[in-house]
Amino acid sequence: MMLQAARALMARDLHLLWARRGDALQPALFALLTVVLFALGLGGDAKSLAPVASAVLWLAVLLAGLLALDHLFRSDAEDGSLEQWMLAPVPLWWLVLVRTVMHWLTTALPVIVAVPLLGELLHLPHTQLPVLLASLLLGTPILSLLGAVVAALTVGMRRAGILVALLALPLYVPVLVFGAGAVAAHAQGMDASGALLLLGAGLVLSLVLAPVTAAAALRIAHQ
Repeated sequence: MMLQAARALMARDLHLLWARRGDALQPALFALLTVVLFALGLGGDAKSLAPVASAVLWLAVLLAGLLALDHLFRSDAEDGSLEQWMLAPVPLWWLVLVRTVMHWLTTALPVIVAVPLLGELLHLPHTQLPVLLASLLLGTPILSLLGAVVAALTVGMRRAGILVALLALPLYVPVLVFGAGAVAAHAQGMDASGALLLLGAGLVLSLVLAPVTAAAALRIAHQ
């Protein structure tokens, strides 16, 4: 039953995503523009860009996910789908988790796939690329899960885009610090496994707590 509900929700989301494919490209384009502007702002100098390349790429992925965060549950609340979620014969936290996974697949993952190319624009050292990709694959799902909690808390508010960003950014800071810090440690010849293990532990904790918390927030907002 839970797998059937997940497939149905993912199929619906993909159909809506294809219908609004112009909007779906906005996070990836925003990340690309962020990287290009940083490269132009620093004059394209490899010596200036290489030390900050990993942090810029992390920031680009973070902002790309934040751009679409306000719409995570809002369209469902507006068209009545959220009420059907409440009455569905599957746990609400499961539907929240499926929607969060779709958010990550459509916002963070395309940018992560493009990171090797974007890294060339910023003269990212090739030795740092594996650590950067590992930190992004561990850290960006945490961002989506934390963002789901914030989006659920603000789903009943109109024009809550700025509020969502203000609430989500402080939660994102530790993930950004450990993600970019892992690459910085590797660049200095230090062991990056500590930061990656912390990201892995944070991902497990977020997978356990964030869907349940977001589901509770949706029930409160729906009352």
